[in-house]
Amino acid sequence: MMALIAVCAVAPVLNLWVPEGSWFHMSTYAVALLGKIMCYAIAALAMDLIWGYTGILSLGHGVFFALGGYMMGMYLMRQIGRDGNYKSELPDFMVFLDWKTLPWHWTFSDSFVATLLLIVLVPGVVAFVFGFFAFRSRIKGVYFSIITQAMTFAAMLLFFRNETGFGGNNGFTDFKRILNIPIATPSMRMTLFVVTGLTLLGFFLFAKWLVGSKFGRVLQAIRDAETRVMFSGYNPLGYKLTIWVISAVMCGVAGALYVPQVGIINPGEMSPANSIEIAIWAAVGGRATLIGPIVGAFIVNGAKSWLTVAYPEYWLYFLGLLFIGVTLFLPNGVVGLVKKLRGKDK
Repeated sequence: MMALIAVCAVAPVLNLWVPEGSWFHMSTYAVALLGKIMCYAIAALAMDLIWGYTGILSLGHGVFFALGGYMMGMYLMRQIGRDGNYKSELPDFMVFLDWKTLPWHWTFSDSFVATLLLIVLVPGVVAFVFGFFAFRSRIKGVYFSIITQAMTFAAMLLFFRNETGFGGNNGFTDFKRILNIPIATPSMRMTLFVVTGLTLLGFFLFAKWLVGSKFGRVLQAIRDAETRVMFSGYNPLGYKLTIWVISAVMCGVAGALYVPQVGIINPGEMSPANSIEIAIWAAVGGRATLIGPIVGAFIVNGAKSWLTVAYPEYWLYFLGLLFIGVTLFLPNGVVGLVKKLRGKDK
């Protein structure tokens, strides 16, 4: 928590007011990278609530991340206005495809308030519908993981189609404004960075309160012995469905913050590999610790940003070996290892 507060307070000073030639200057690239990783950390924290504390491994959380990103992307595309290549009120890809009007699902895309609501509602509703039928059917374990993977793959294929109105293979890009303020200015980039950091901090505090409540204790009981929970008079369906929707909404918010900072959203964000990476972040940092997934997101993505430049052909091998190594030798992740070493020192 102190680290996040320090980053949000110090980064604006180092980026905006320290001269570029100074050793203490924080580059625009570093700001964008940290902002992106903090979005990933929110998704990893969401994964910890559903996997670490409830025992449900989802390999489809990337679809909720992308849905939140698409909701924000639609608003940003409408903010372009007539500044696009075709000088039309319609987004450029619609003009290229010879569309005459906006499709129905773009109706509220010009409203920032409506966009904020959709960022929460769309991932939440999709998660509720999917989770209700899956949990009511008592699908669990590896079978649940497989169907979540199938869900995100099906969504990716759907969004790749031009007729769905989501930009097809290219998705949304070339954003220019948010709230009619230029998005590429240093002050706006830093505003998005600080908002992302505060959102991560808020979700962390919320998750900490949640897992410490009676609701959180029931979730952990479901993880450890769901049958005993049922015999004790609790219905696991409501608890699992609630935390599933909360986790999906958190991913949607992370995706919405991610898009204006990265400058693009396309169906590739729904790829099965992206959902698997979210699980890897949680596993590397340490499940059921809250802080662990955040640490894991920074470790893995920090290594990724370096390795994809230095050794791009070996990055995926490293990621696979990392997941296997953590599973075999560090079941409690990096945070669990640190706690163990501190316990030995005492």
